[in-house]
Amino acid sequence: MSKTTTPSAFSRRAFLGMAGAGITTIALAACSSSGTGGSAGTMKFWNMPWGGTKFNPLDKKITLAYKPAGGLPSATYQEIQWSNFTQTFASAIASNTGPAVSSGGGTQAFQYAAEGKIAYADDLFSEWKSNGLYDDFLPGLLDAMKTDKGYVAIPYNLDMRILWYNKTLLDKAGTEAPTDWQSYLDAAAALKKIGVYGFSLSSNTSGGNSFQTLTGAMINNGGGLFDEEQKPNCVTQTNIEALDWVVEMIQKGYVDPGNLGYSSTNTNQQWSARTCAMGIDVPGLPQNVTGAVQNELVLGDPLVSASGKKGALYFPNNIMMYKNTPSQKGSEAFLTYYYKHMSQLWTENTGIGLPPLKSIAETSEFKANANAVKLVDVWQPICKTWAAPGGTALFANVSLVDSTAAMTTFAQQIISQKATPKEALTTLQTTLMSQLKK
Repeated sequence: MSKTTTPSAFSRRAFLGMAGAGITTIALAACSSSGTGGSAGTMKFWNMPWGGTKFNPLDKKITLAYKPAGGLPSATYQEIQWSNFTQTFASAIASNTGPAVSSGGGTQAFQYAAEGKIAYADDLFSEWKSNGLYDDFLPGLLDAMKTDKGYVAIPYNLDMRILWYNKTLLDKAGTEAPTDWQSYLDAAAALKKIGVYGFSLSSNTSGGNSFQTLTGAMINNGGGLFDEEQKPNCVTQTNIEALDWVVEMIQKGYVDPGNLGYSSTNTNQQWSARTCAMGIDVPGLPQNVTGAVQNELVLGDPLVSASGKKGALYFPNNIMMYKNTPSQKGSEAFLTYYYKHMSQLWTENTGIGLPPLKSIAETSEFKANANAVKLVDVWQPICKTWAAPGGTALFANVSLVDSTAAMTTFAQQIISQKATPKEALTTLQTTLMSQLKK
């Protein structure tokens, strides 16, 4: 649920600028599978503002250039803003005026599938096995879309939480870029001596996303929030060990005490003011800061945890098809066209998140961005979804941890030290179990 240059507390899984967007649970009214999803000769495609100002105009141009064959419906285009987007989709679907195809929040398709509104992509993927598209996806992406009933959606753009550091400040502090948890602590201690914080967190209840950072730390250590049965399993020694690492930095003064009330905008200002030099942040951090700092930020390597593991949290944003369509074959034909022609969204630098296709990542235009190449080659292979450690595929109940009040409370308990890691995880476990959707 994330867009590309302005961070948010959500996982819109929107961003190579990239902040996340979460989606709340939606109780949808019944939607007829024989609905139109557009007028008799058209099919609605709704897309989000995933990038900068160039993104949606180019995306619309690509969409409207679609020439359907065999009497299939043509496509119309509508940009849906992130503000109140959950309500926009819910009301449209309830009134049978929604799209036939759309992007949206990163867990949205899984929630709609549970409500019986999604047209699964299995037939489309079978076709793509014969035209090369199926094998073009980056490793693990299709698996993240697969449920026991079929493929819920098609991977679209990727967002992740990765390590950044200010090399100029690390040099000033006489320390090296961290490679593991201990060297991170060592670098943060050196930064403290020059009055610079070593770990960035944004924990504001309305604009912070430190719950993503904490979950990423747990995944880094081989942990996470869900087991193999897709049930919450929060209170593990692996998770406690990861949170102890974060708490140690808080207790030693490596984290700004004001972070408890910071939004992502505030932490961007910290980076810009050079009062913080390291942290787990969005891929588009250099675009989100101001001044000369943009040229001082370096994308780090994945850290090796105390247990010798590597890992990070990522959000495979996706495109979904709805049962409410003038033609299911029309929806599939449009997406085949779209995926064959969408490379411009990356090669023309519109600010959208990382591409899902290897062929786009291999273009000369994409390879010109060293950070983007490193994200695909080094970070994406070790990333895991909210479903970790039990699995890769997302599912409806991950919405319980995707930008929810329970997760914000959990993060604030850790960062304020009002609860120990074990206590905060126990509270989170109890809350999540009480909210499980059957």
